[in-house]
Amino acid sequence: MYGRDQWGGPLEMNTADSATDDDRSRNLNEFDRAALSRRLDETQQSWLLGPGEQKKKKYVDLGCIVVSRKIFVWTVGLILAAGFIAGFVALIVKTVPRHHKHPPPADNYTLALQKALMFFNAQKSGKLPRHNNVSWRGNSCLNDGKSDKSGAVLKDLVGGYYDAGDTIKFHFPKAFAMTMLSWSVIEYSAKYEAAGELNHVKEIIKWGTDYFLKTFNSTADTINKIVAQVGKGDTSGGTSDPNDHSCWMRPEDIDYPRPVTECSSCSDLAAEMAAALASASIVFKDNKAYSKKLVHGAATLWKFARDQRGSYSAGGADAATFYNSSMYWDEFVWGGAWMYYATGNQSYLYLASHPKLAKHAGAFWGGPDYGVLSWDNKLTGAQVLLTRLKLFLSPGYPYEETLKTFHNQTSIIMCSYLPYFNSFNRTRGGLIQLNHGRPQPLQYVVNAAFLATLYSDYLDAADTPGWYCGPKFYSTNELRKFAETQIDYILGENPRKMSYVVGYGNHYPKHVHHRGASIPKNKVKYNCKGGYKWRDTKKPNPHTIIGAMVAGPDKHDGFHDVRTNYNYTEPTLAGNAGLVAALVALSGDRTTKIDKNTIFSAVPPMFPTPPPPPAPWKP
Repeated sequence: MYGRDQWGGPLEMNTADSATDDDRSRNLNEFDRAALSRRLDETQQSWLLGPGEQKKKKYVDLGCIVVSRKIFVWTVGLILAAGFIAGFVALIVKTVPRHHKHPPPADNYTLALQKALMFFNAQKSGKLPRHNNVSWRGNSCLNDGKSDKSGAVLKDLVGGYYDAGDTIKFHFPKAFAMTMLSWSVIEYSAKYEAAGELNHVKEIIKWGTDYFLKTFNSTADTINKIVAQVGKGDTSGGTSDPNDHSCWMRPEDIDYPRPVTECSSCSDLAAEMAAALASASIVFKDNKAYSKKLVHGAATLWKFARDQRGSYSAGGADAATFYNSSMYWDEFVWGGAWMYYATGNQSYLYLASHPKLAKHAGAFWGGPDYGVLSWDNKLTGAQVLLTRLKLFLSPGYPYEETLKTFHNQTSIIMCSYLPYFNSFNRTRGGLIQLNHGRPQPLQYVVNAAFLATLYSDYLDAADTPGWYCGPKFYSTNELRKFAETQIDYILGENPRKMSYVVGYGNHYPKHVHHRGASIPKNKVKYNCKGGYKWRDTKKPNPHTIIGAMVAGPDKHDGFHDVRTNYNYTEPTLAGNAGLVAALVALSGDRTTKIDKNTIFSAVPPMFPTPPPPPAPWKP
């Protein structure tokens, strides 16, 4: 049987069993010659050649490209060699001992911030927490609220803070201090976190707000009185009437009666306390139960402030000598703004932005102290706070006109801070005289530094590079430069090379007007007059009250480190709160921005949600 050889030769298939080997050999030779007479392709060659005889390819097909086999082998070899070398180097790096790279050192503002917060630990009253970290302080005034000889508790008023170098608890400046601290946390929580102080400052605020909740019936919706002060400072009775000013004693040793002052018509105090609780409710918004408690207390205080008008320092009150309130209209604008941010209730915004209220608060008539934020006048802070609302949410009618006015006035105030204008004088050393040469200037300076830095950050967050002062445009860097020069002056860049923050730098006041810091903790109880020797000694205080910002220099850059002169050497809660706010605003680098949204957490959309689109039309 014959067949066709597919390789080109004849193929005879002989199935006869009688074929000899010679016949088969001859036939195969014929087949080979026939097959070799035609060129074979690679596939056909692979069928004939054995594995060892297969022809090597010159190219390698990688799917998407075809490369030379030699190049491919060299490339793979180089990659493997590089991997081996890299692994070997990594092994050496891991096994050889090395020094760990430390993070960059904290900037001066951060270092000062950490110290400034410690002042609040030294001012705590009541039973102190274990982690208070002020070795020379202890539990004190555990009977606050007991006003009769039997010791019956009329009201639990243990806790809170002492105002300054004395041991009086003045609630008006204390509430302002807590509001300022809360505001700084709301805006700069990331910077507090970076400085490792976020939990610390929140604990400081809570110590204050916990106490404020004791000063009125915070569970009620309506109240008719609040506590305005614990302790007494009037020294007209001499030493025969021992009190917090006539005596010089450690707080832990106080044994004289501490009267409680209540008020039934004190709109300024109640509105400021409402601002303190409302702002703190935003700080503690993640603790829903506590935040709700603060909001309810703030609403109760606000209703009381609006219903029972009057000034807390009127009528010969003890506080009038030390913290006299000039009016309560500014607290209505300030407190109303904070109540709106805490609740989202637009009735508060309507009141805070009402033109008549702004007029009563002095928003349109200026004056020598216009633009100066303090424990007494909050108008400037309220204007900045409501300008924030305009910049980021831009509410319309009926708020837009007043908010636009506040925005314009804030710009004018910021212009007045700059050295190119003559609104405020400056000392030869460069300190702005916001209180026009009167004593204790630093508390006003730190507030202005905070507002300037904050407003510059507002403009940056709103993608606005600056603002106009008349026809001239100024960069936001000018505001930051102003704030830095003022805080740098306080930290030691002044003609005396004196740091006015105790414990910061190498040269700072050693005779601070402060009872607790000036009397040694030596297990000796010094009575009312017994502490006078420590007050009058020329020796430095035995205890360093870390972070305390003293009252500051005079208008000639002069400073007297004398314990008995409180106009130079006494620190206050309100002053240190402004210092903390300014320091955290300036700390770190400018890449850390303000928190634009947290303050608006409770604020509903400014405009109603548009209705859904109509259903598609069907014929």
